[in-house]
Amino acid sequence: MNSRSRMKPSRPASTPPENVMSANTDGLSAQQIAQAVTDRKLSALDAAEAALARIAKHDRVLNSFTDVTADRARATAKAIDAKIAAGEKVGPLAGVPFAVKNLFDVKGLATRAGSKINRDLAPSSRDATLIERMEAAGAVLVGALNMGEYAYDFTGENVHDGPSRNPHDPSRMSGGSSGGSGSAVGGALVPIALGSDTNGSIRVPSSFCGVFGLKPTYGRLSRARTFPFVAGLDHLGPLARNVGDLALAYDAMQGQDADDAACTTRPVEPVTSLLANGADGLRAAVAGGYFQKNVFPEALEAVSRIAKALDATMTVELPEAARARAAAYVITTTEGASLHLDRLRKQPNDFDPAVRDRLIAGAMVPAPLVDRAQKFRRWYRAQVLELFKSVDVIIAPATPCIAPKLGQVNFVLDGVELPVRANIGIHTQPISFIGLPVVAVPVPLQPMPIGVQIIAAPWREDIALRVAHALERMGVAAAPTPRGL
Repeated sequence: MNSRSRMKPSRPASTPPENVMSANTDGLSAQQIAQAVTDRKLSALDAAEAALARIAKHDRVLNSFTDVTADRARATAKAIDAKIAAGEKVGPLAGVPFAVKNLFDVKGLATRAGSKINRDLAPSSRDATLIERMEAAGAVLVGALNMGEYAYDFTGENVHDGPSRNPHDPSRMSGGSSGGSGSAVGGALVPIALGSDTNGSIRVPSSFCGVFGLKPTYGRLSRARTFPFVAGLDHLGPLARNVGDLALAYDAMQGQDADDAACTTRPVEPVTSLLANGADGLRAAVAGGYFQKNVFPEALEAVSRIAKALDATMTVELPEAARARAAAYVITTTEGASLHLDRLRKQPNDFDPAVRDRLIAGAMVPAPLVDRAQKFRRWYRAQVLELFKSVDVIIAPATPCIAPKLGQVNFVLDGVELPVRANIGIHTQPISFIGLPVVAVPVPLQPMPIGVQIIAAPWREDIALRVAHALERMGVAAAPTPRGL
């Protein structure tokens, strides 16, 4: 069940649905697959087999999957087809293949969280809440995805499983820590993947791999039965090749969950039906100051294109954004170290050395510094929320550059040579630090795409997604066809 070698791209013949269409689902969106399955023009089993075949063919290059749940996918798909044949109602994601970052609990698999150590854990007895909700909406889980060890990564380079690779140039990084999620969606292996974002781990792979990614408001989506990194900063969310698919997945996963203490008690607030409202009447501004610094020309070009399309002539400055990033680092490294202290004592040599050293450093941060970071966090949040009284969305770079080459150690930002790994998230950290909802939209530049953040006020995912959808309709934001496969 959890081995690529057990995946079979073919299946025994079965009775096809009426007016069956080609089982080749290449290029179809999640919405198109679900409609075809519901209309009995495509079987859910054929959709699953097509995804498994693409994984078998292309993941040798991308290395985005660590586990392929082929038997489970076939069983789930057959159950959906049986429901449809019986005239029963199926969900809005009927037959849509999806995959999850391997820090999500998947029943029957050990939850790796990108590590060597976790492989000794007992198999999970239950799926993560978000997997349950995706399957309740009709989606079909096809596997678990590569990621940076314990989510402490921005590059997508895993020392235990190898790097996930960029679908537009396999010599480049996929981004992290949800690198396999970005790679699998960008490479069109699955139309939807789930990832996590603590400091930028959905938005960075979205930027590098040229896909749309949603980091919801902190607490919006349940984190129950996922392996944590930093409880006060962790978010979960979807990645997709278009905004409609992103919204469908987001809507399916909303809802209260007593198994996650941070999960909101707000009612479900669907967004799919609101996308057609577009960006008319919404006020957009460009993030200035800090967000115009430490960037390569391509990041500025992408922001400029988005701003022009939205007629965003206003600039706003997020006060003390550099300090926000520093405070995010303090909280990240200390909470992360606290989580892993026992493993650091007992199995230090089983960690990625770079991750281990960062965690050890975090364990030595003085407590008063953490207290200062948390106090600053409250002040900074209040200051940023004031900005949303005069604007609806803020536009900022998602990454300072296009995807670097695998193994690249340093790059030059504003004339200063800096380490790549530590600085890829320079523009995402000040945003996730206060839990704002963000849609990362891909701008298809040459030779590589790059992402831009569409940032909204808390609980206004609808606004960020409406703007992203408008940009997609204008052709300014788009997921390019993978060129590296």
